[in-house]
Amino acid sequence: MSHPARTSRLDPLLTWGLLLLLVWAPLPRASNQMWSNGLLILLTGMLLLLFCIGQWLGKLPAPRLPGASKPMLILLLLTQGWVAIQWLAGWRVSPDDTLNYLMLGLSYSALFLLLIQQFNSRKRLILLVATLVASGTFQAFYGAFMTLSGNEWLLFEPKTSYIGDATGTFVNRNSMAGYLEMTAGLAIGLLMAWRSTGQFEWTDLLEALTGARARVRIAAIIMAIALVMTHSRAGNVAFFAALVLCGLLFIIRDREHRLRNSLILGGFLLVDVLMVSQFFGLHQLRDRLMNTQLQPVIVDGEVVNQGETRMRVWQDAWPMFTDQPLQGIGAGGFNIGFERYQGPSIHLHYVHAHNDWLQFLIEYGLPGFLLLLAFCLLAAWQAVRALWSNGSPFRSGMGLGCTIGLLAIAMHAMLDFNLQIPANAVTFIALAAIAVLNQTHSARRRHPPAATEHRESPAPAQQTWLSASDQPHMTGTERRLGPRGDIELAVDFLDVTRDGVARQPEQAGRLSHGHALGDDAEDFLFTRGEHVTGLRPGGVEVTEDLAGNRG
Repeated sequence: MSHPARTSRLDPLLTWGLLLLLVWAPLPRASNQMWSNGLLILLTGMLLLLFCIGQWLGKLPAPRLPGASKPMLILLLLTQGWVAIQWLAGWRVSPDDTLNYLMLGLSYSALFLLLIQQFNSRKRLILLVATLVASGTFQAFYGAFMTLSGNEWLLFEPKTSYIGDATGTFVNRNSMAGYLEMTAGLAIGLLMAWRSTGQFEWTDLLEALTGARARVRIAAIIMAIALVMTHSRAGNVAFFAALVLCGLLFIIRDREHRLRNSLILGGFLLVDVLMVSQFFGLHQLRDRLMNTQLQPVIVDGEVVNQGETRMRVWQDAWPMFTDQPLQGIGAGGFNIGFERYQGPSIHLHYVHAHNDWLQFLIEYGLPGFLLLLAFCLLAAWQAVRALWSNGSPFRSGMGLGCTIGLLAIAMHAMLDFNLQIPANAVTFIALAAIAVLNQTHSARRRHPPAATEHRESPAPAQQTWLSASDQPHMTGTERRLGPRGDIELAVDFLDVTRDGVARQPEQAGRLSHGHALGDDAEDFLFTRGEHVTGLRPGGVEVTEDLAGNRG
């Protein structure tokens, strides 16, 4: 059923406003300065106000929070409520920073809500993912070009640090690496979501070399090369470890197409990345990894290498948590609070703990940390559920992309401060929203010619759309001949149920000879006797008679 409110001008304005916000966030030094930080909060607030006005005027569809989006939004809002308590109760060492983190947290919560509302269809979800992939590709190309040209600039000013490292419009190479981990993961997910699941045809090879999949593959390669050129040790290890682990899980799960998926993912990792990256500084990254020193190097009584100071920072920072385990020191307070605990072996001023999870624990206290952790785990669970499902190539492919991005940034967060950077936090929120939308979005399409043929038949047929998720005991195999062509499908219904109510015994049986409605393996139209039965995602049941009247 179409929504009349979707015709309102507010709807595309809000949609494109959100997309532009996601692209804008990394541009002004990752929105990590006071003016860009405030602008990000202001723009998000304006989009939320526009959404509220649309609701008040009845110009936008009523808010819906399907699946895990409702508990995830509640967790985000409870976290901001806890930060507000910290600020009001005086449980903070830096009132201004805590207030700023509160405003940012409310902006992230609003962004999550708006993304869930505006990108709940297959077309819009692909648009959202493609926008983030395009943004990541721009950052990768710009950062690599600046490094190779020798004339290195951020967007509005010349670079003063990390010369020779690809940073894009980010100041820190590790923050750039964190951003690319998430966007490159989405690119791989989109590539696998559009993978062919039928018998091999030469047209498939031509499309893979020249079509949309080829463009996505090139984008993923550009981002992977730029990730290597950042020379971020933790970023590269986290991304490629996540790619290998999630890729193996994906290959093991999809037995029918195990060889094809292995060739796609293995070819991307070995040929496109490792071989091509040899020409773009892979040896420098290898040298940084090999020369990493965890302890200071002393020669003839003189310190010649300070070694990695992160572990010493963590050791000095841990008492900050044990001194105030429940109330925390206040969100954003590490910059000020660490000065009292910093030991004599650390000579630099640390704004962040170089460990997001430790910093969240210190600043938010145990209650706030557990709320944030629950949000992250719910997002990861949605992504893994989609990856592990084999009912839809699109959903499992995007589940792979979300899982790679979430796992990579979670591992990288143990060694850096990516989630303290607003641009990366915004992208992380978008990634979490995509993980939910991938499970709950609508994939409605027009009726295929096969349905028309049945309408011309004099038999009193009915057309019924059911959700594949409503068939918990459905088993079957399918062979696809093309994205919109005929298929042959055999499905055994052992115990067909809907809403926990068993159907009539005669409704159990075997269905065959379907017609694909699109690129989603859950979208099929089956013929059995005098009835046409369809399976569609979303859990919405619609019936039509031969005259096209809906009931």
